[in-house]
Amino acid sequence: MKEGIQPAKAALWTKDFCLICLANLLLFAGFQILMPTLPLYVETLGGGRIAVGIVGGIFAISAIIVRPIAGKLLDQGSRKNIFIIGLFISLIAIIGYQWAGGLVLLLIFRLIHGIGFGMATTSAGTIATDLIPSKRLGEGMGYYGLTNSFSMAVAPAIGLLVLFNSNFSILFLVSAVLSILALLTSYTITCPDFERADRNREYKYLEPAAFLPSLVMLFTIMPFGAVVSFISLYSIERGIDNIGFFFTAYALALAVTRPSSGILADKYGYRRVVVPGTLCMAVAMYLISIAANPFLFAAAAVVFGLGIGFVMPSMQALTVRNVPPNRRGAANGTFFSSFDIGIGLGSLIWGITAHYFGYSFMYTMTIIPIIIGLAIFLKYYKKA
Repeated sequence: MKEGIQPAKAALWTKDFCLICLANLLLFAGFQILMPTLPLYVETLGGGRIAVGIVGGIFAISAIIVRPIAGKLLDQGSRKNIFIIGLFISLIAIIGYQWAGGLVLLLIFRLIHGIGFGMATTSAGTIATDLIPSKRLGEGMGYYGLTNSFSMAVAPAIGLLVLFNSNFSILFLVSAVLSILALLTSYTITCPDFERADRNREYKYLEPAAFLPSLVMLFTIMPFGAVVSFISLYSIERGIDNIGFFFTAYALALAVTRPSSGILADKYGYRRVVVPGTLCMAVAMYLISIAANPFLFAAAAVVFGLGIGFVMPSMQALTVRNVPPNRRGAANGTFFSSFDIGIGLGSLIWGITAHYFGYSFMYTMTIIPIIIGLAIFLKYYKKA
């Protein structure tokens, strides 16, 4: 190589990477439009705070069960087909919400939705890691994660706007249309070839190399269960009817940090990104616990978005960076299972806590798992 000439960067923004980002954006928009509104639906069906927690928990539990299975299917077969099947199952569940006349039926459809969502998101994440050049993995996952951020910026606010100006039937219709668009987009993606796992050999459903970053993610994401399940009800208690701005502020902050966090992690190491990120999350939960006006809610949303924007892409990159392509499905399944366990377990624990001690105390307690996650990271990632 001639002096002064730098090697060209491997292409990141290929057609198929853009398509998987678009499909993921639509998938999450269809899901996130229900985040602040489904707890209100639970109330109309006669459920209280514990019921809201159970509805959030059962979704995560079903996703937890299916992700390792999806990981095996992804490593042994067609990643695109598993993605399409997951999207279709999610669509069926969303349509079913319309006919859930009671809590039992709602829980059944929520269970089905969790299975489809678990398959789809594990598939999408695995396809994305296949399409991202290995030396730009942190950067690529940061950009890929922006699709979640953009959908979060608008979908929850749109969901509340639709609900307050129409009804739950129209809300579920909008969610279904977004899911249909994700399904149509998925058909246009061309996935790269990879050496598939041998079907005749015993398959490990969980990837050992992913255990540590997944454990850190499990604890640090637990407070998110309190946000997605109870922020709408908590804000109404505080005199704020439409909390849609919270999700928009959160997502905009997330959009700022996700791409830069990956670049910083690739260049300077993960500790310099994850540590300030987890501290931001702890501060945000304290702000929510004392929030009594829109300004504090918005401030908490921004700080929380900054925190997750630093932590999540870094932990996902750590999950897959040392595993071969035919184990990425298992690695992503392990990682996202920990994500679901954190949110699901959090929803159940925080629902019970809120029932007996109130929302403010509940949000204060969410700081504890964040600190546990940070302690684990600092102990085992001394040179990351």
